[in-house]
Amino acid sequence: MGENSNFSVNSIDVPTNQDVTVSFSPVIGTQNYTYTVYKDDIPQTTQQVTGQDSSEIYLTDTGTYKIVVNMYDVNNNMTTLESGNYIIDKEAPIIDVGDTYLEVTKGSQINENSISATDNYDNDLTSQITSNIDQIDTNEIGHQKLIYTVSDTAGNEASKTIDVNVVNNDYTLIIIQIFLIVCLLFITLIVFRFKRLLKLEKRIDEYALSPKRGHNTSLMDIFTNEYQKLNHKIAKILGKSVFATKYAKKLDKYVVVTENHKSGMEILALKVITALLLVVVAFISDVIQIKLMQVYEIGLPLLIGFFIPDIVYFVKYKAYKRTIENDLLSAIIIMNNAFKAGRNITQAIEIVGEELSGVIAEEFKKMSLELSYGLDIEIIFRRFADRVKIEEVSYLTASLTVLNKTGGNIIEVFSSIEKTLFNKKKLRLELASLTGSSRLIVYILLTIPFFFVLVISIISPTYFLPFVTTDLGLVLLIFMILYYILFVIVVRKIMKVVI
Repeated sequence: MGENSNFSVNSIDVPTNQDVTVSFSPVIGTQNYTYTVYKDDIPQTTQQVTGQDSSEIYLTDTGTYKIVVNMYDVNNNMTTLESGNYIIDKEAPIIDVGDTYLEVTKGSQINENSISATDNYDNDLTSQITSNIDQIDTNEIGHQKLIYTVSDTAGNEASKTIDVNVVNNDYTLIIIQIFLIVCLLFITLIVFRFKRLLKLEKRIDEYALSPKRGHNTSLMDIFTNEYQKLNHKIAKILGKSVFATKYAKKLDKYVVVTENHKSGMEILALKVITALLLVVVAFISDVIQIKLMQVYEIGLPLLIGFFIPDIVYFVKYKAYKRTIENDLLSAIIIMNNAFKAGRNITQAIEIVGEELSGVIAEEFKKMSLELSYGLDIEIIFRRFADRVKIEEVSYLTASLTVLNKTGGNIIEVFSSIEKTLFNKKKLRLELASLTGSSRLIVYILLTIPFFFVLVISIISPTYFLPFVTTDLGLVLLIFMILYYILFVIVVRKIMKVVI
């Protein structure tokens, strides 16, 4: 029996990334044989064949293979044949380029000292790396793609792309940077000096016969006055737009929770000012870093700045309505007791304004003032309902309207309203208690994405840059934002229970 003469392929010493098929044909006189396939010196499969039929052995996965055949003749004498090694390598090399985002100044050279490549069979392939670095023009401002490629002996190829951002190194930006830093230092010194003067004035006030108050306008008052002037100008300009006027009407409900704005148009002007202010901050940040502003660095601050006031006023308005809802029952109880004591509705409203505190007291004081101006009870409660937009207040207004037109026992009516509001508040508290754990889980799920983004950004500041520097990344970012918004809407719909 010839040795190694029965394998169609005796060995493959040079790694290949193709599947290998080895045919084995036993020699004449073989009664039966078994063959075992070893991968990396570990037996994988063993097959027994009777007679002199040929066998097809398929080698497909990455590894170093060897085939051992035991042949038996008519006298049961065994002959062992061993093949050489078949090296299959389907794993691509690994290129390490460090960060996939590189920012270089105009005219400078790209440092390639940190680029390396390794392979499972060829080990170090750093010297075999090729790139298109000759095509990167560092004299051209903007983003360019630097691509590194490497191939191993088996023909497996790997590539890695670096987003190279060439920024301007114009001395004008440096001068602007220095100027802005000087301005910020000057403003800081003025503020510190002003604070020292205020502290000194407070110390002198204790010993002065006539403290100097009200003669000079404070720095905060100056800023507030200038802001209000700017706000009025922008509101006047926006008032010429039909779309802005319709949009401002949706913001009118927030007027009750703001002191400096008297209409939805002024709140819309605040949104515009906030958006422009964030764009200015982004511009100053880029100037300090000697960078040119990208499109997303303008659009994102505009979008965030425009909706920040909505979030703030929405939270304040929710807290305002929640306070009204919680204190309304106390107001109804006080009014009902006043009626039982023989007081009229005008006196009952005055008593609520005096006995209670906070938002509900301010609303009842406002109603008492409107009564002194001669407005009807029905009108002042309707105005109250329009301001707070709460179902209980609308119910109270409707009850008073019916009483005013048809007559009836006001004590019984208010006792019924008191009982209804008490039961509703009790039911609301029980619902909050039962759904507390579910709401906590929802809040945790809503905040987890932001937490992980923050942690990963701290660990690797450039990890999320492809989302804003590549077209595919922007598409994925928009999709994720829309998916998150949809998730919030669906969860709110599921968790919302109307009482």
